[in-house]
Amino acid sequence: MNVELQKEGQVLVAYLMGDIDHHTAKEIREQIDAQAEQCRPTLLKLDFRQVDFMDSSGIGLIMGRYKRMQLLGGRLRVVNVPAYIARVIKLSGLDQLGVMEKDTPQEQEEKNGQKKESIPLQEGQAPNHATEEKVI
Repeated sequence: MNVELQKEGQVLVAYLMGDIDHHTAKEIREQIDAQAEQCRPTLLKLDFRQVDFMDSSGIGLIMGRYKRMQLLGGRLRVVNVPAYIARVIKLSGLDQLGVMEKDTPQEQEEKNGQKKESIPLQEGQAPNHATEEKVI
């Protein structure tokens, strides 16, 4: 199973895990929708912390749950999104719906003291963005 559902008061949290692709998205969608219909939450959180891979089926999963929650009179939040998945979501334009948490876990770590530090270049060395910065 690629989703674990927990109800916390009026909040339904879907802990997604593994791959979200055309093989798994339908089952995930059906489980989330069935629980949302049953408990009618005011907020549905899709937690991406344990997602390893997502293709366009994941975009459809998010968009469909957004529409479903609107029909149920609730809201959707997409939380704990790894940076590589956040980029896919932003490229799709879904970030414009205002459902994503403001910072990815990586961005939160950087704000909490693990900032990038520039490494000075040696004289005559060309910039190489792969080695120019390191995380401390």
